[in-house]
Amino acid sequence: MPPVDNNSSRRPPGSIVLGFRELRHALSLSSPAPAFAHFPRGALGCCCSSAFFALTEKKLTEPQPIWQEGIGSLLLLAAAHQTGFLATLGATIQGVASSGYSSGLPLNLAVVERLVLTLLFLPVAGLARTWDLRTYTGTLLALVTGRGCAYSYAYVEQFLSRLAHAGADEGLTDAMAQWTWALWHDERTQHKQEEQRAVFYVDGHRKAVYSDVLVPRGPVGKLGGKILGCRELVVLHDNRGHPLLAITHRGDQHLTIGAPHLLQRYERATDLVHLDCLVVDREGMAAEFLFQLHSEGRQVITLLRSSQYEDEGSFTEVGEWLPWRSDRSGKVVCEVAVARFQLTRSTHPDQPLAVRVALIRDWRKRVVCEAETDEDEQWKADLAPDQQQFWEPEWQATPALPALTRPKLIPVVTTTAEANAVELAHTYFHRWNCQENAIRDWLIPLNLDTNHGYAKEPVVNSELVKQRAVLEKRLAHLHRLAAESRKRLHQTRESDQVRKQQVVIWEQRQQDRLSQVTALETIGQSGEPGLLAIKAQQLEAEWEVHHRRVLLEATSVAGKRELNHCEQSCRALRLVLRQQEELRACEREMQELDNTKDQIMTLLKVGLANLGMWVRDHYFGESYQSCGWERLVPFFQLSGWVTATETEVRLNVSPFNHRGMGRDLQDLCRKVNTDGAHLPDGRRLVLTVGRPRSGCLHGPLANTG
Repeated sequence: MPPVDNNSSRRPPGSIVLGFRELRHALSLSSPAPAFAHFPRGALGCCCSSAFFALTEKKLTEPQPIWQEGIGSLLLLAAAHQTGFLATLGATIQGVASSGYSSGLPLNLAVVERLVLTLLFLPVAGLARTWDLRTYTGTLLALVTGRGCAYSYAYVEQFLSRLAHAGADEGLTDAMAQWTWALWHDERTQHKQEEQRAVFYVDGHRKAVYSDVLVPRGPVGKLGGKILGCRELVVLHDNRGHPLLAITHRGDQHLTIGAPHLLQRYERATDLVHLDCLVVDREGMAAEFLFQLHSEGRQVITLLRSSQYEDEGSFTEVGEWLPWRSDRSGKVVCEVAVARFQLTRSTHPDQPLAVRVALIRDWRKRVVCEAETDEDEQWKADLAPDQQQFWEPEWQATPALPALTRPKLIPVVTTTAEANAVELAHTYFHRWNCQENAIRDWLIPLNLDTNHGYAKEPVVNSELVKQRAVLEKRLAHLHRLAAESRKRLHQTRESDQVRKQQVVIWEQRQQDRLSQVTALETIGQSGEPGLLAIKAQQLEAEWEVHHRRVLLEATSVAGKRELNHCEQSCRALRLVLRQQEELRACEREMQELDNTKDQIMTLLKVGLANLGMWVRDHYFGESYQSCGWERLVPFFQLSGWVTATETEVRLNVSPFNHRGMGRDLQDLCRKVNTDGAHLPDGRRLVLTVGRPRSGCLHGPLANTG
C-alpha cells in the first residue's frame, strides 16, 4: 500500500509536497520553471491518459506551495535587511576578511554571510550555543541561510573561532554602536531628543562561568550575589529600553571602570560629543567615579548606599515634601523632597562633591528606630508603678508598646546644580522599565547568560594581589607599632633606672639627716638652731623619696603596658607572617578568559533583540508594544506553506490553537502586507493565515476521543 499523506486535507488542490532541497531551488528562482517540473510519467501510473498528464505537467511548471517549518523567521530576516543590519554585518565581516589577520576564513563572502546568519538566528531556532547544532534536526536555520540543511557544529564553531582570532569583535562593536544609533536615534528624532534631553542607562550584568581552573570572580546577582567565576557585561540602554551596546570584561572588574570605557567607545563609534544624562546602578555610587563623569560634563543619576547616610539629619536644605505616589484608594504612599548632600572624596577629603538629592519617603516600608534609652528599663516604662512588680505571683503580662519606626528613605542623587525632585525620582526609577526589564525580557531569553569560548591565558592572581596588599599593609602597620612600643619601652626603662637612682640618693640623704637629728638629740642639743633646719631637710628628703617611689611605680606600670603592647604587636606580627606563608602555600594560578568569542555572540544577541523590538514596533498591535522576546518567538517559529515567485514569497502560516493569538496573527499578516516587508533578494514577503493542520493518524492507534 502506498503511504498516505496526512497533510492532503489542507494542501491546495493540484499541489505536490516537496522536500527542502526543492524549496531552496524554488526560493532561489534560478530559472522560471523549477527543476522539479519534469516529473516522471511512470509515477502517476499507467491509467493516466496523455491529456491528463499534459494538464498535470502544465500545472507543475507553476510555483508550488511547499511545507516548511519556521517560516515566521523570514519576517526577522526581512527586518534585518530593511534596517540595514545585514549590510552592516556584511561590510564589517568583509573588512575583517580582507585584513591580514583573517587566515582561515572562507574566501566566499556568501558563505561567510550564511555562517553569520546561522550564528544570529541560533536563539530563534531554540539553540543556546553552537554545540547544540549537534542534535539539531530542524530546518529553520537552513531556511534563513538558503541551504539544503543547517551548517554543522564543527564548521560553525570553526568559523566563530577564526572570527575571534581575526579580531572581529572590535569592528563588530563599533558597527553595532553605529547601527543601533542610526536605528533608534536618526535625524528625524534628534530634534525631539534635544528638546527632551535623552537619558541613557548603564548597568552591569555578570554571568557565571563554571571552570576547573581559577578565573576572575565576582558577585553574580542572578544567584543571590554568590561569588563565582564570571564575565562582566556592561550594557547601555536608551530611555525606551533599546539595548544599544554591550561590552564584555573580566568578572572582577567594577562597574566604575567599565562604564567610562563603554561611554567613550560608543561616543567614538557614533561621532557623538557626549551622552549627557546617565542613570547608573547603585554599584556606581563612588565619589571619585561621579566626580570624573561630572568633570566630563555629564549629568549622573544614581542612588546613595545605605552606609553613606543615617537619616534625614544627614541631608541639608531639605525642601517641602511633595506627594509622589499613591495607592489605589488615593492615599499617598511616597513623598519626595529636594535636598543637598556632601560626598566625601577619598583622594581629596577637603574637597567634597556637592550633589542634589531627591529624598523619597516610602511609608509602605518602615524602619525601626534605634532606642535611645536602656532596653532593660524601656520594656516596662509604659506600665503603672503598681504593675511593674513582675516578681509578684499575681503579675499579669500585657503586650509591649510597638517599636518606634520611621518611613524608609530612598535618596536619589544627581551631579547637577539644580534639579526637580519629582522628575529626578521618576527618571531614576524608570530604569526598571528601560533596563532591568529589557535585560530580563529580551537579552536573557536570547541566552545572554550562555558563555561562548573558554580559551584562557595565565594572568596575575588578582585575589592574591589584593590579599597580599592587605597583609603587607597590616605587616607594615604592626612593624611600626612594635618599633614604637620598643622605643617607648626603652625610654621607660631608662626613666625607671634614673628614678631608682634618685630614690636611692634621696633615701641616703634622708638617713643622713635622720642620723644627724638622732645624734643631736642624744647629746642633748635639741635646742640648737640648726636642728630645725636639719629636721626640715629630713622631711624634704622623706617627701622626695615618697614622690620618687610614686613616679617609679607609674613608670613600672607604663613599662608593663608598653611591654604588653609590644607583645600583642609581635604576636599579631607572627600571625600575619603565618597567613602569608599559608597564602603562598595555597596559591593558585589564575587564568583569564578570552572574551572575544563571547563578545561577538553578545553583539549578535543585542542585534537580534533590536530586530525583535523593531518588528514589534512596526508590525504588531498595541497590546504587544511592551512585550518581550518570549511572547514574540512563537510568531517567528511558525510553520506553513511557502510559495516562491520571481517577485514575492507567499507564506501561508498555520494558525495558533488560540483564538486571541489567531486574531493577533491575522492583524500581523494584514500589517505586513500593508506596510511591506522585503527579503534580502528584493522579493516582497506576503503573509496569509491558512487552516489548521490535520492531526489525523492513519495507523493502529484507536480513536478513544
